[in-house]
Amino acid sequence: MSNFFIAPAIMTGIGLVFAVILTVAYRFLRVQEDPRIEETEDLLPGSNCGACGEPGCHAFAEKLVAHAVKPSLCSVASADAIESVAELLDVDPGQQEKRVARLHCAGGRAQAYQIAEYRGFESCVAASVVSGGGKGCSWGCLGLADCQDACGFDAITMNDNGLPSVDIVKCTSCGDCVDACPRDLFELVPLNQHLFVQCKAPLAGEMAVSLCMAACDGCERCVADAAPGLIRMQDNLPVVDYSAGGPARPDATFRCPTGAIQWLEGPQFVEDRAVGS
Repeated sequence: MSNFFIAPAIMTGIGLVFAVILTVAYRFLRVQEDPRIEETEDLLPGSNCGACGEPGCHAFAEKLVAHAVKPSLCSVASADAIESVAELLDVDPGQQEKRVARLHCAGGRAQAYQIAEYRGFESCVAASVVSGGGKGCSWGCLGLADCQDACGFDAITMNDNGLPSVDIVKCTSCGDCVDACPRDLFELVPLNQHLFVQCKAPLAGEMAVSLCMAACDGCERCVADAAPGLIRMQDNLPVVDYSAGGPARPDATFRCPTGAIQWLEGPQFVEDRAVGS
């Protein structure tokens, strides 16, 4: 009978010993958090979108208090909120270049040829597994709105042509659409970089155009018409390298026979009307 009480007593004693050890350790080893971190986090939008490169607003607030980043790195916060954070921490708010999501595809329903009709779960990921969703081009946008569903800021709507239209005002460059696209068609680019290639076709010439009227045919006219070094061909596609070449001008787009390279000063696909509008 005595053994029946000994075991619980021993376990209780061990528990009390560890409780005392943990209490003492917390008392002497705990690290006090700077109260400015919580104050800074309260000024942030609280979206935890990760656009700043941190896992959430609390981690970003810690970096701000440590003066490791500038407040303007938060692309979701308003100008007033950024200024408030800068005043609280007595730092320069900095200047963040506006970035937006752009789609490397202009092959909507009116441009890309269909070789089959996809009937299944309305998801780009699902369609990409089933014969590429029926599109002749196995690299183009599937148009089933995974990016729209993933955007937590309502910045993406599918237009009448079956392509995602990005609202450049609402877009925070969080990157959720980049992660959601199974064909890696989205890229976050500075808004002031106007030359953009709306194609990712690995083919060239008639073979590419036979599958999509908006595909790049690899003619290299944009390379010839751009400032020296600005555009180079890589894997049958033009690549715009702002660090290597001269100033960008719309001239590089004028002779493109398919419209695969565009000069964008606002949203993509401005001629397309959003569904439901």
